[in-house]
Amino acid sequence: MKKIQLSKQGPSLSQIVYGVWRLGDNPDQANVNDVFKKIDAALETGMTTFDHADIYGNYGCEELFGMALAERPSLREGMEIVTKAGIKLISDKRPSHKIKSYDTSPQHLMSSLERSLKNLHTDHVDLFLIHRPDPFMDVDATAGVLDKMVSSGKAKHVGVSNFTTSQFSLLNSRLENKLVTNQVELSCLHMDTLHDGTVDQAMELNCSPMAWSPLGGGRLFTGSDDQSIRVSKTLEKLANKYSADTAQMALAWLLSHPAKIIPIIGTNNCDRIKSMAKACDIKLSREEWFEIWEASAGTEVP
Repeated sequence: MKKIQLSKQGPSLSQIVYGVWRLGDNPDQANVNDVFKKIDAALETGMTTFDHADIYGNYGCEELFGMALAERPSLREGMEIVTKAGIKLISDKRPSHKIKSYDTSPQHLMSSLERSLKNLHTDHVDLFLIHRPDPFMDVDATAGVLDKMVSSGKAKHVGVSNFTTSQFSLLNSRLENKLVTNQVELSCLHMDTLHDGTVDQAMELNCSPMAWSPLGGGRLFTGSDDQSIRVSKTLEKLANKYSADTAQMALAWLLSHPAKIIPIIGTNNCDRIKSMAKACDIKLSREEWFEIWEASAGTEVP
């Protein structure tokens, strides 16, 4: 698996990223030994980048992952860590939160990053993202703290997640250390960002977008709606040609795009981690790419 440089400033991430948001879903696997198995399975394929957020697992996934790094510190040298902050959830672990809200204030973002570093047993993250756009954001204050994160070395690079093009441009206009990515929902079942300017902006700025929920949140396998059925049938047909499976084809559809989209997978099955990594070897033709697009749209291109 090759590395993708997110922008001219960097960093370089693995072509597919392992998302840890489900790391603690199964209580029987919420232990260091099982975390090691998932980390090792990912690294074995060349999947060296791990995507976190402070809120994942009811504020528990970073700490669980960090327990593994504390036990085997040498693992940190061979991986890139991404984390996000800015969402406040109502949780027994955050008793001061009275309402679900967004907070991009300097105090909250910096304290969240410092807590993440402590939980992850590392002195820096390779990429720090604002998790959601904040309608109450003080853009100058937020830009100031993001630049401070980079100048302090606590975050090597900064970016955003789920931002519109105008929100991205606004924040980027105030930063010395420019945003290197926008992590957005994108799959062959959710193509909005291909057409609303988000992917266009990423290519204009030479910033590879990251794609969360690249398998449509499981709809590719369980969806009974017309779109899911059409896309699944098309992926299955192409999978036969490439001796692949539906998940691999859905990832290959994203990986084939010239924007150098980086999918984020989330599974607790080590065999699935290894299997999905094989999507990097599938090269779709332009017509095959549009065949999947057409299945999703439910119509041919205009």
